[in-house]
Amino acid sequence: MKLKNLVIAMIAATALSAAAYGLYALGMQRGMGMNADAELRPAQPATEANATQALPQSVAEGEDATRRHIADGLKAGDMDPVTGKKVLYYHDPMVPGNKFDKPAKSPFMDMMLVPVYADSDGDQGKVTVSPRIQQNLGVRTAEVTEGVLSPQVSAVGSIAYNERDQVVMQARAAGFVERLHVRATLDAVKQGQPLADLYVPDWVAAQEEFLSVRRMRGADMGSLVDGARQRMRQVGMSEDQIKRVEQTGKTQPRITLVAPIGGVLSELMVREGMSVMPGATLLRINGVSTVWANAEVPESQVAQLRQGTKVQARSPAVPGTTFEGTVQALVPEVSPGTRTLKARVQLNNPGMRLVPGMSVAMQFMDMRAEKALLIPTEAVIQTGKRTVVMLAEDKGRFRPVEIETGIESDGQTEVKRGLDVGQRVVVSSQFLIDSEASLKGVEARLNGSPAPTMDNTAPRHEGQGKVEALAGEAITLSHGPIASLKWGSMTMDFKAPLKGGLPRHLEVGDPVSFEFYMDADGMPQLTRLSHLAPEPQPASEAPHQAHGTAKQGSKP
Repeated sequence: MKLKNLVIAMIAATALSAAAYGLYALGMQRGMGMNADAELRPAQPATEANATQALPQSVAEGEDATRRHIADGLKAGDMDPVTGKKVLYYHDPMVPGNKFDKPAKSPFMDMMLVPVYADSDGDQGKVTVSPRIQQNLGVRTAEVTEGVLSPQVSAVGSIAYNERDQVVMQARAAGFVERLHVRATLDAVKQGQPLADLYVPDWVAAQEEFLSVRRMRGADMGSLVDGARQRMRQVGMSEDQIKRVEQTGKTQPRITLVAPIGGVLSELMVREGMSVMPGATLLRINGVSTVWANAEVPESQVAQLRQGTKVQARSPAVPGTTFEGTVQALVPEVSPGTRTLKARVQLNNPGMRLVPGMSVAMQFMDMRAEKALLIPTEAVIQTGKRTVVMLAEDKGRFRPVEIETGIESDGQTEVKRGLDVGQRVVVSSQFLIDSEASLKGVEARLNGSPAPTMDNTAPRHEGQGKVEALAGEAITLSHGPIASLKWGSMTMDFKAPLKGGLPRHLEVGDPVSFEFYMDADGMPQLTRLSHLAPEPQPASEAPHQAHGTAKQGSKP
């Protein structure tokens, strides 16, 4: 039985080996055929589809493109057949402020200039999202429009007397209250209604003197009559009372006080039979044709109100009735407990249906005449440090724009700075765009982190060299080739490290290793600089070269 199983296994192994060899022979035959066809077929020119890169993605690739432009005779303004883009100009990435119209070697560094193309997608701070991804994310945009914003603020408040519509009546002379025509506070009074009768003894003597002088006969009595009339004024008589004395020829020791305005008797300080002194307050009348409503407005919404804003008020005590009014003043005091500010609203009160203490619900409607830029409120992103929106550009590109906002009303926000009419902003999926694109620069700004800088985003390059000169914040190094930038050996200036400074005991001639990046001004900025260990010397040569090895560093 075991022999039979062994024979079957050997036959199966032989069959598998034969099948594998057949497949191998077939593959070799087809591969040799493809090579033969490739040798016979003429070489095809490079096209946009098989180009390694549509646009240079690094300095090295940009230098290669410049060499190709020199060979093809291209210059600024020509169309690059490989990228399909128009060449705008050439520049040195380390000195980007200088532009050249022809491809050539950089006059500043030992390298080639790099072309800059039109309609490049390499702008920092932008994200590009394909139409398919936009549809999947549900991206919606809205146009920046110009219009009039009518902020609407709702608040509650309580009714109070209008303190600007108030009358205080006082005694002008010493006297007695003979009769009161009103009996209690909060009694309603009408304009011209009698309020109290006062008997004033001091008026009798002044009036008798005036009447006596008038009865006297003489050539020069006018001055005496005027003097007597002036004395009646001094004891507190009004012009109407003086005329009444002249017309009747009788003394008028009593005076009836009448209401100068209609309203409510808010204070009554006297009773019948009381004596009063000059200047004593007798009563106070508050008008009720208009009342105040003190609205409690959150301090975050106070900026949407201003003096003269139209107000509509409703009270549960008077259902179905709307009272019109305007904002008279914004009281300059914030309640520390509720963080609200009082808006004093003057309301018309027909029929005296609103009385102090009633609660009212108010709607503020400020119809502003000036136009403003408006965007949907949902498009605004508050980072805590700034306010940004995602601006939608052509070809599926988006970029964050910092804006300054104004008032907000009815789902619209005023934009004071940062946008123009006709631009489009993203109103949904702003954060999803950031996640889909995965661009750290934009993500940092949307999340409120510090914006990316050359210090934390620029690529690092390393090298070895020798110190040639030390001058404050700069150091001159003669270094070997920098492979990441395709630099050859040269001597050039570097900015000293921002953190930590230069190493201690650093002298001219010391071998060093260093790391740097190219800053915004095109200057190499060191991030690390350290002494380089000297090369070990043979024992037989050590006595003769001890001094030389102290300053001799390893070759880069």
